[in-house]
Amino acid sequence: MTGPRTQEERDALTIEIVFALVTAGLLAAVLYVAVASPALFGDLDRAHERAWQVAAVAAATTGFAARLVRALWLFSRQRR
Repeated sequence: MTGPRTQEERDALTIEIVFALVTAGLLAAVLYVAVASPALFGDLDRAHERAWQVAAVAAATTGFAARLVRALWLFSRQRR
């Protein structure tokens, strides 16, 4: 890239970052509820409940990171 970015390019980048963060957050929330639903709505003992919650956090974190990286990667490839 040559020279400084224009205001339009900076605005597009800001919008894309916010979009990526929001969609990644929504995906993480959906994944957490989907994976943790047995622990949230079921009648499990403490150990199984904890295991489901740990798995839900892992799935949500992975989904968040994957969505964020994918959205920003695709945006950077579009600009080329």
